[in-house]
Amino acid sequence: MTLSPLSLVSLAHAADLPRLFDVWHLSVRATHDFLADSDIDFLCPYVRDELARVAAEGLLHVLRDADGSAYAFLCVEHAKIEMLFVHPDQRGSGAGRTLVQYAITALGARVVDVNEHNTQAHGFYRHLGFVGESRSECDPFGKPFPILHLKLAENG
Repeated sequence: MTLSPLSLVSLAHAADLPRLFDVWHLSVRATHDFLADSDIDFLCPYVRDELARVAAEGLLHVLRDADGSAYAFLCVEHAKIEMLFVHPDQRGSGAGRTLVQYAITALGARVVDVNEHNTQAHGFYRHLGFVGESRSECDPFGKPFPILHLKLAENG
């Protein structure tokens, strides 16, 4: 019997938080080349707090390697993918696709926001059935990083 990729998703634990922060940090360094070091430094305390909050609320879902170490994670709140990060060593492995499929089928995700300058992420979500809905000039912190608001296409 073959396991469904969706059955590989599990909830994060408090002990996973340092590793998940590292996954976030390495992923951002690999994919958000439009951010300066100071922008990433600004985000670090917020990300640590948010990871702890969503893990405590049972909203943080992970994929683990054979040793049990998390290498990708997802958070969905109010039908919105709020976080999706994959360790750079696992990019292209299907981890992101698996987590988005899980977000849609198991968690009811229908929308996601993407940095406009993160063209790889924008293309990834478009490939998985998301379409543009609107655009904001600034990120949630008021910084000049435009955000694309995507929604799952009706046939998606």
